[in-house]
Parts: sequence; C-alpha cells; structure tokens
Amino acid sequence: MQPGQKVLIHAGSGGLGTIAIQLAKQLGAHVATTASTAKTDLVKELGADVVVDYRKQAFESLLHDYDVVLDSLGGETLEKSLQVLKPGGMAIGVAGPPDPAFARDLGANAILRLVMSALSFTTRRLAKRRGVTYSFLFMKASGDQLRHLTPLIEAGKIRPVVDRVFPFDQTRHALEYLEQGRAKAGKVVVAMT
Repeated sequence: MQPGQKVLIHAGSGGLGTIAIQLAKQLGAHVATTASTAKTDLVKELGADVVVDYRKQAFESLLHDYDVVLDSLGGETLEKSLQVLKPGGMAIGVAGPPDPAFARDLGANAILRLVMSALSFTTRRLAKRRGVTYSFLFMKASGDQLRHLTPLIEAGKIRPVVDRVFPFDQTRHALEYLEQGRAKAGKVVVAMT
C-alpha cells in the first residue's frame, strides 16, 4: 500500500479488521470498512474514514475506485468487492478460494495446483474482466512481520481489540462462545496464566 490509496476492509470490527484498519491508516491509506451500526464508533475510533452498515447499505453501490479490498468473508461479498475496485486494483481474500500462486507457494503437486486453480477460476475470471486482480492470502505466523508491528503496538499506534478473556481452564467455554457467534468485536483470548 501507498499513502493516499483507498482500501476497503470488510468486517472492520472483527479480529482481522480491527488490526487491518489501524495498519492501513499507519500506512497513510483512506480506509472504508463494513460494520454494523453498533460497531460504527469502534471502527471510526480505529481510523476508518467511511463506514458502511452492511445490514442497511450495499457497499458495492456506495464505494468506487478503490485500490485494494481486504475480504475476510468470501463468497458473494468477494464477488461484489471486485465492483468497487478501480482498474489495476486488487482484491485480497483470506476466506478463499485459493489461487494458483498460493498452490505454487505451498509447493503443491500438479493435481493440487490444478484443483486450486479450478476453485478460483470464476473469481479470477471476474476480476480479469473488470481489469483487477484477485489474490488469496493464507495467514500464517511470521516473526518478521511481528517485529515490524511490535513498535507500532508499543507506541500505541496499533492496539489489539479484545472482546473477552477466558482463563485457560475455561477454554471449552471460550470455544462455545465463539461458535455461538457471541463475540461482539475483536478477538477472544484464552489466558495461559
């Protein structure tokens, strides 16, 4: 990302969204996000310039000429996200489908590369028709990335948003809490101590 670019981050009040909004703002981006009305204040506080209430508004009708979309929802949301990008823009999906570049990076055999290529064919074709690209991002732990984020967190420029903390002996309850969709914003944490 470059300063001044426009980015749409879906699910801005979720664990990924809360960090992505803050990081994009640190990089100088203009940030739009999707969130419910109840989460508008939170995502604005994190740095969102534009908030689209996904329950009441169609983001694809309101947003135009974006450089990047970070999609953590997939499916129909990913397809609609291609519409808000300007030519040359990029949709990055973390919910799928995996693309051929991911298969190559994974070191997958030819059959698995073919399967992943087939899974993302429709999305990549739609993107190409619109003059944009689609890339699948498999999130994984990276010490190098964490070393770059640590000073921003220590300086208070990026802050984790925690919905609830469970003690280790209540891990089962934490999982039930997540499965029931009760988390309101950010991450659910299991404390080891």
